[in-house]
Amino acid sequence: MRFPFLLAAGLTLTSFLMVPASLQAQRVKSTPFSYLPERADDRYNQRVTSKALALSTGGFVILAHKSATEYAVERYDADLKRLWSTTLPLAAGESVDAFARSANQATVVLHSAGAAQQLSAYTFELTNGQKSPAKKLIEAGPRERRLAASFSPDGTKLVAWRYLTRDEQIRAISATVYDEKLQKLKDRTYDFHDQGGFFSTTVQVGNDGSQFVTLVSDGMKKLTARRYRNDSPEVKVMSVSVGGTFGGKEVNVFDSRFALQPDNTLYAAAICNERETGLYYSLKLVKFDFSAEGDMKFAPEVKFTSDYLAEVNKATGATAKRVEDVYLTDLLLTDEKQVVVIGEKKYEEGGDESPGHTRELHLFGYNEFQTPTWHRIIAKDQVAPAAEGFSSISYRAALFGPEVQVVTWEKIKNKSDLYIRRVNAQNGTVQEPKGLGLNVASDQNPSYVKDFTTWLDPKTIIGVSRPSKKSAALMLNKIVIK
Repeated sequence: MRFPFLLAAGLTLTSFLMVPASLQAQRVKSTPFSYLPERADDRYNQRVTSKALALSTGGFVILAHKSATEYAVERYDADLKRLWSTTLPLAAGESVDAFARSANQATVVLHSAGAAQQLSAYTFELTNGQKSPAKKLIEAGPRERRLAASFSPDGTKLVAWRYLTRDEQIRAISATVYDEKLQKLKDRTYDFHDQGGFFSTTVQVGNDGSQFVTLVSDGMKKLTARRYRNDSPEVKVMSVSVGGTFGGKEVNVFDSRFALQPDNTLYAAAICNERETGLYYSLKLVKFDFSAEGDMKFAPEVKFTSDYLAEVNKATGATAKRVEDVYLTDLLLTDEKQVVVIGEKKYEEGGDESPGHTRELHLFGYNEFQTPTWHRIIAKDQVAPAAEGFSSISYRAALFGPEVQVVTWEKIKNKSDLYIRRVNAQNGTVQEPKGLGLNVASDQNPSYVKDFTTWLDPKTIIGVSRPSKKSAALMLNKIVIK
């Protein structure tokens, strides 16, 4: 990124050093856990990345892959006691597409392929695990683009949609919005005939049922958000160009991430690169606020300069000639409206059966006025066999107040373990990695499943791991941080 980043007031270059860790962690409970690794067609983009969801009333609910033809939804209390387990059989051609929970139930969406495509959903009562009959959400032809669905932040609304195409180009989206009990709220069609030839789009739904259609359009140069309400025909549109021609170089959106907040504020981050060379150009952040008359805030861009590349190489000990293979993975918002954007370097060695690698994390901090105030590079080096894709490596992050907690599975100083780092969202200070004391096995068998890593509170982490090479079984662990 190509000019020096802004530093928070009072920070010097020495502030980039990690501060000593003061926390202690202890595994207080473990119980055997059954899990079959997923086999996804697209290992970069798992459809269900969180299979353990904390509950506000205590404990958590899990979506467990038991066999090739069966999942189970299970509820545990905070002491890892399983309160109930309800099986979810899969027929031929079925796969899990989405998993969410509200205050009252968990919901699983299944995708079926065959003579036709279909999305169907089941609900599970949190009190006793009672499963509802299957509810068909939407269907499409077998050769159409894959059906999709997404949940509101609180899990009480669901939108399912199909892409309407002509000559393989998206022309519209046909969607249906459902409430928590899978009762239909609204049928909608989102029209894209004005969008030209090349763009990407998806749909998000708010806690109130409003839909937010997000687009990267105009030759992959523009970020757009459209809001559709269920009680009004009005469509609110906000759009901003993040690409274009700068200094004679054509710049496009390489990767983007949209994050809808509970108050229906939508944040978007985009990594832009030079079209001709593929060189990373800058990171851009946009806030779409649909309250009142609507307001859009475009943050100053953060450029990927030669100085930034030098920082990456210094942090990682590498000699890379360019920033590459970095994808946006998280967009976090604190209660004080500070933003932390996280990108991660991930790639495969080559071929479908090659190991997956995830390397350094790139963190960017913005203050409440959306001014970029700090950035950090967190070095890590993780490798997983092809059979596990990226489900056992990479990281999990959670935000508590002004602190981001990051958990990784790594081998540091020849010790394979889960490690936690704490990042101050206000100034970017990073604590040294601290082992959680699980002594995770390091071999070619399943050792850690990050999809089941979750936080019950700032000091309690749930994780699934295999404690040693001699052990064949995975364990569900409760770790308390002191």
